[in-house]
Amino acid sequence: MAESDWDTVTVLRKKGPTAAQAKSKQAILAAQRRGEDVETSKKWAAGQNKQHSITKNTAKLDRETEELHHDRVTLEVGKVIQQGRQGKGLTQKDLATKINEKPQVIADYESGRAIPNNQVLGKIERAIGLKLRGRDIGKPIEKGPRAK
Repeated sequence: MAESDWDTVTVLRKKGPTAAQAKSKQAILAAQRRGEDVETSKKWAAGQNKQHSITKNTAKLDRETEELHHDRVTLEVGKVIQQGRQGKGLTQKDLATKINEKPQVIADYESGRAIPNNQVLGKIERAIGLKLRGRDIGKPIEKGPRAK
Protein backbone atom coordinates (compact mmCIF):
# COMPACT_ATOMS: atom_id res chain seq x y z
CA MET A 1 0.00 0.00 0.00
CA ALA A 2 1.13 3.54 -0.74
CA GLU A 3 2.41 5.65 2.05
CA SER A 4 -0.21 8.11 3.37
CA ASP A 5 0.72 11.45 4.79
CA TRP A 6 -1.65 11.98 7.67
CA ASP A 7 -0.02 15.29 8.67
CA THR A 8 -1.19 17.18 5.59
CA VAL A 9 -4.28 19.26 6.15
CA THR A 10 -6.44 20.65 3.36
CA VAL A 11 -8.61 23.61 4.23
CA LEU A 12 -11.59 24.38 2.10
CA ARG A 13 -12.77 27.97 2.42
CA LYS A 14 -15.86 29.70 1.31
CA LYS A 15 -15.49 32.25 -1.39
CA GLY A 16 -15.28 35.81 -0.18
CA PRO A 17 -18.31 38.05 -0.35
CA THR A 18 -19.33 39.43 -3.72
CA ALA A 19 -18.91 43.12 -4.40
CA ALA A 20 -22.57 43.84 -3.69
CA GLN A 21 -22.49 41.89 -0.41
CA ALA A 22 -19.23 43.50 0.69
CA LYS A 23 -20.76 46.93 0.26
CA SER A 24 -23.86 46.18 2.30
CA LYS A 25 -24.17 47.67 5.76
CA GLN A 26 -24.65 44.20 7.31
CA ALA A 27 -21.46 42.83 5.77
CA ILE A 28 -19.45 45.79 7.04
CA LEU A 29 -20.84 45.44 10.57
CA ALA A 30 -20.21 41.67 10.56
CA ALA A 31 -16.60 42.19 9.47
CA GLN A 32 -16.08 44.78 12.19
CA ARG A 33 -17.47 42.36 14.81
CA ARG A 34 -15.00 39.69 13.66
CA GLY A 35 -12.19 42.19 14.10
CA GLU A 36 -11.27 42.47 10.43
CA ASP A 37 -9.88 45.65 8.97
CA VAL A 38 -12.59 47.54 7.16
CA GLU A 39 -11.84 50.57 5.04
CA THR A 40 -14.71 52.81 4.07
CA SER A 41 -14.53 55.97 2.05
CA LYS A 42 -17.35 58.31 1.13
CA LYS A 43 -17.52 59.14 -2.54
CA TRP A 44 -18.67 62.70 -3.06
CA ALA A 45 -21.93 62.95 -5.04
CA ALA A 46 -21.80 59.24 -5.86
CA GLY A 47 -24.94 57.76 -7.30
CA GLN A 48 -26.42 61.14 -8.03
CA ASN A 49 -26.93 62.96 -11.25
CA LYS A 50 -24.58 65.79 -10.35
CA GLN A 51 -22.06 66.47 -13.05
CA HIS A 52 -20.78 69.84 -11.96
CA SER A 53 -20.03 71.08 -8.50
CA ILE A 54 -21.49 74.31 -7.29
CA THR A 55 -18.70 76.70 -6.49
CA LYS A 56 -18.43 80.15 -5.06
CA ASN A 57 -18.03 81.48 -8.60
CA THR A 58 -21.64 80.53 -9.37
CA ALA A 59 -22.93 83.59 -7.54
CA LYS A 60 -20.45 85.75 -9.43
CA LEU A 61 -21.69 84.30 -12.72
CA ASP A 62 -25.30 84.89 -11.67
CA ARG A 63 -24.55 88.55 -11.02
CA GLU A 64 -22.98 88.88 -14.46
CA THR A 65 -25.33 90.93 -16.62
CA GLU A 66 -23.49 90.77 -19.94
CA GLU A 67 -25.11 88.32 -22.33
CA LEU A 68 -22.61 86.28 -24.27
CA HIS A 69 -23.61 85.38 -27.81
CA HIS A 70 -22.02 84.93 -31.20
CA ASP A 71 -22.17 87.71 -33.75
CA ARG A 72 -24.48 86.99 -36.64
CA VAL A 73 -24.33 88.04 -40.26
CA THR A 74 -25.99 91.45 -40.66
CA LEU A 75 -29.20 91.75 -42.63
CA GLU A 76 -27.37 94.11 -45.02
CA VAL A 77 -25.00 91.28 -45.98
CA GLY A 78 -27.96 88.89 -46.33
CA LYS A 79 -29.72 91.30 -48.70
CA VAL A 80 -26.54 91.75 -50.79
CA ILE A 81 -26.14 87.95 -51.08
CA GLN A 82 -29.79 87.59 -52.10
CA GLN A 83 -29.65 90.42 -54.68
CA GLY A 84 -26.34 89.19 -56.11
CA ARG A 85 -27.62 85.64 -56.36
CA GLN A 86 -30.85 86.72 -58.06
CA GLY A 87 -28.88 89.05 -60.36
CA LYS A 88 -26.91 86.04 -61.61
CA GLY A 89 -30.15 84.04 -61.97
CA LEU A 90 -29.16 81.48 -59.31
CA THR A 91 -31.35 79.75 -56.74
CA GLN A 92 -30.08 79.16 -53.21
CA LYS A 93 -29.45 75.55 -54.16
CA ASP A 94 -27.52 76.53 -57.31
CA LEU A 95 -25.32 78.96 -55.37
CA ALA A 96 -24.72 76.37 -52.65
CA THR A 97 -23.70 73.78 -55.25
CA LYS A 98 -21.39 76.29 -56.92
CA ILE A 99 -19.49 77.00 -53.66
CA ASN A 100 -19.66 73.41 -52.31
CA GLU A 101 -21.89 74.20 -49.34
CA LYS A 102 -25.35 73.06 -48.27
CA PRO A 103 -28.41 75.08 -49.36
CA GLN A 104 -29.25 75.65 -45.70
CA VAL A 105 -25.97 77.58 -45.31
CA ILE A 106 -27.04 80.05 -48.02
CA ALA A 107 -30.50 80.35 -46.45
CA ASP A 108 -28.93 81.08 -43.05
CA TYR A 109 -26.61 83.75 -44.49
CA GLU A 110 -29.45 85.45 -46.36
CA SER A 111 -31.73 85.48 -43.31
CA GLY A 112 -29.01 86.71 -40.94
CA ARG A 113 -29.00 83.58 -38.76
CA ALA A 114 -25.50 82.41 -39.71
CA ILE A 115 -22.35 82.98 -37.68
CA PRO A 116 -19.95 84.61 -40.16
CA ASN A 117 -17.23 82.36 -41.53
CA ASN A 118 -14.60 84.10 -43.67
CA GLN A 119 -14.09 81.04 -45.88
CA VAL A 120 -17.78 80.78 -46.72
CA LEU A 121 -18.10 84.54 -47.19
CA GLY A 122 -15.10 84.50 -49.54
CA LYS A 123 -16.63 81.71 -51.64
CA ILE A 124 -19.96 83.56 -51.86
CA GLU A 125 -18.14 86.82 -52.78
CA ARG A 126 -16.34 85.12 -55.68
CA ALA A 127 -19.52 83.36 -56.85
CA ILE A 128 -21.75 86.47 -56.95
CA GLY A 129 -18.98 89.00 -57.68
CA LEU A 130 -19.90 91.37 -54.81
CA LYS A 131 -18.00 92.29 -51.67
CA LEU A 132 -19.54 91.05 -48.41
CA ARG A 133 -16.81 92.04 -45.95
CA GLY A 134 -15.19 95.32 -44.99
CA ARG A 135 -16.39 98.85 -45.80
CA ASP A 136 -17.45 98.33 -49.41
CA ILE A 137 -20.26 95.81 -48.84
CA GLY A 138 -22.29 95.40 -52.04
CA LYS A 139 -19.64 96.85 -54.38
CA PRO A 140 -18.34 94.73 -57.26
CA ILE A 141 -15.07 92.87 -56.71
CA GLU A 142 -12.19 94.24 -58.78
CA LYS A 143 -10.72 91.34 -60.67
CA GLY A 144 -7.00 91.71 -60.95
CA PRO A 145 -3.78 89.91 -60.13
CA ARG A 146 -3.53 88.83 -56.50
CA ALA A 147 -0.74 90.42 -54.45
CA LYS A 148 1.76 87.93 -53.11
